[in-house]
Amino acid sequence: MRPIAVYHEHPDWFKPLFVELERRGLPYVRLDAAAHRFDPAERTSSYSVVVNRASPSAYLRGHGQSTFHTLHWLRHLERLGVPVINGSKVYAYELSKATQIDALVELGLPAPRSVAINDASLAVDAATDLRYPVLVKANIGGSGAGITKYETAAALSSELAAGNVKLGIDGVALVQEASPLRNGHITRVETLNGKYLYAINVYPATGSFDLCPADACQTTSGVELVGAACAVDAVKTGLRVEGYTPPTDIIEQVERISRFTGLDIGGIEYLVDDRDGKHYFYDINALSNFVADAPNVVGFDPWTSFVDYIELRASGAPVEVGA
Repeated sequence: MRPIAVYHEHPDWFKPLFVELERRGLPYVRLDAAAHRFDPAERTSSYSVVVNRASPSAYLRGHGQSTFHTLHWLRHLERLGVPVINGSKVYAYELSKATQIDALVELGLPAPRSVAINDASLAVDAATDLRYPVLVKANIGGSGAGITKYETAAALSSELAAGNVKLGIDGVALVQEASPLRNGHITRVETLNGKYLYAINVYPATGSFDLCPADACQTTSGVELVGAACAVDAVKTGLRVEGYTPPTDIIEQVERISRFTGLDIGGIEYLVDDRDGKHYFYDINALSNFVADAPNVVGFDPWTSFVDYIELRASGAPVEVGA
């Protein structure tokens, strides 16, 4: 077998993936997304499959140069016919929360009311028909970065006048209704090859938008997860998780989103608005680092399922989405 290429930038999130690849004796190489090059003139690749684990939050670690380079390289690989797990289609969704909302609207699925802007001066007007509080949310985010909550129009106007309203690294942001969370949590549903894999409820720390499940170090009962489960840079500020099984209709909707966006592996997040009791999808994550200490939280090791899928794609066998 030609080697499997794992293209990633975060130093810690994918250790379980490498452990499982090594346990099976599968040949693989690690490619650094923060310092990478490719030749557009090449016509072949030495990889059996490329596993794209690039993160939109790379700019938080000084690696913003990986963001759009990754998109160019994925399109190059696809032109060559190289199998790519989480290819350019879904990676483009990863890089635009505005396009994610577009996809949800096209599918007829519930999403928070949102307006996309490319100039901060438009923020107050963009929120005119929205219910406060509102979020100004960077189009390219990651790990809760680039999100600010404003309780009133006056608060937003004041911060705008002070020059404190910031857009994303691409100069775009969403002005979006901020829903009060029923029972204080959001739900993240992981899918693999267009099918439901597992779900967790994530309880954010007070005032935090960082919902990264790999950074969770505690269950809802207060039990500390195994030490090796937490990322080295995890900020232990109260993020808690619990295993959960969503209603069947929500699972079906999540699978529709996954297939529509070309998501091989990833997490789709929704919340239940405490004002009306309805669920709203708000984030499509093409980067899945899985919940920390998964066997204790959801009852099995999703990395095993993921590597099963990688092996299948590397073999060149036909893969039916949703099978």
